[in-house]
Amino acid sequence: MKLRASVARIAAAMGFLACGLAQTSVYADPVTINIASINNPDMIELQKLSPQFEKANPDIKLRWVTMEESVLRQRLTTDIATNSGQFDLMTIGAYEAPIWAKKGWLAPMTGLPSDYDEADLIKTVREGLTTDGKLYALPFYAESSMTYYRKDLFAQKNLKMPEKPTWQDIAKFAAALHDPANGVYGICLRGRAGWGENMALVGTMVNAWGGRWFDEKWQPQLDTPEWKQAVGFYVDLMRKYGPPGASSNGFNENLVLFSGGKCGMWIDATVAAGMLYHGKDSKVADKTAFAPAPMATTDKGSHWLWIWSLAVPKSSKSQDAARKFAAWATSTEYIKLVAKDSGWALVPPGTRLSTYASADYKKTSPFSDFVLDAIQNADANHPTIKPVPYTGIQFATIPEFQSIGTITGQAIAGALAGKGSVDDALQTAQAQTVRMMRQGRYLK
Repeated sequence: MKLRASVARIAAAMGFLACGLAQTSVYADPVTINIASINNPDMIELQKLSPQFEKANPDIKLRWVTMEESVLRQRLTTDIATNSGQFDLMTIGAYEAPIWAKKGWLAPMTGLPSDYDEADLIKTVREGLTTDGKLYALPFYAESSMTYYRKDLFAQKNLKMPEKPTWQDIAKFAAALHDPANGVYGICLRGRAGWGENMALVGTMVNAWGGRWFDEKWQPQLDTPEWKQAVGFYVDLMRKYGPPGASSNGFNENLVLFSGGKCGMWIDATVAAGMLYHGKDSKVADKTAFAPAPMATTDKGSHWLWIWSLAVPKSSKSQDAARKFAAWATSTEYIKLVAKDSGWALVPPGTRLSTYASADYKKTSPFSDFVLDAIQNADANHPTIKPVPYTGIQFATIPEFQSIGTITGQAIAGALAGKGSVDDALQTAQAQTVRMMRQGRYLK
């Protein structure tokens, strides 16, 4: 009996201890998730609404590190390649996701909530973030590219935008619209150097002229006639009809210019449509019309596909918490939250079929069917009219491309700024690209 009593007392004490530990865990410090984010409007909206996630999940605290696009890419590449673990959640794109997944740097997005509905993700977007059958990042928003133009200025000049404009059409319109004395430039295009900056646009222009980054044997093609025609056209167009200092302008700068009424046309990301039509700072909401991204000798690869997504690095010590927030931020629940806060037209676009099936979204977004079609028909597996060994429309999914694209972008930005000829810029980029491809053992 004494033995039984002792055992009972020990069991009771252990039960009390377990209860105490359970009570203590309720008041444990929350897990802090360090998030590396880009400074674009959709991600800023996410930061604004994220306290609602923290309120519903008091065991998780979010810490944001927001950076300009090129800085973000440099920081993340260094962090993940060195396994330093500074970030638990990263904002990465369609370029990084498959490369980093194959290197084993990302944790797969498994164990998602039952109501996440992966089948609702647009196929081209889902496939862009999938490697060996596993999803390695969750899409926050996706985009293609399109032409925005001022329909009021077109009417004043008696101009008509074709259903499928060519770059030659765009040049004629830019000449007619250019009126710098009255603060209107014929066209605004990306000029800032970077593989995801000016080269996002220039890459699609090269495709439209029938060019490509590499031939089937990985031989760089930057000094070919197609590249010279496309880049020469771009530099000439911007020098004649673009805003001053164009070599410093990226997406955000051109968004400010166009929404402020300073540009007759702008070819850039489809994600800007909601901002132009319904953004609080847009002065052209009732004056903007749209058309496909221009073609030249072909329309193959003339519009890009990009996906900003949330990924969890293998180096994170808080993968479950990071994955939980990523699932919330890319869910239908979050899209409805943005719609309630800012209106349906400003929800993160390009990721879910249910968004484009929404009557509310269609009502407020006259561009919605057009954008969905552009994203669904952007073929990253067959991006150019000539065969290529790489995947990606405005980039090539090889690790070396980040440096190759940036070097090429710097050379072209220099030509745009008048610091040399287009031929010289492309010869320099070609020579440096050949050297990097040899170092990477793509070439003998």
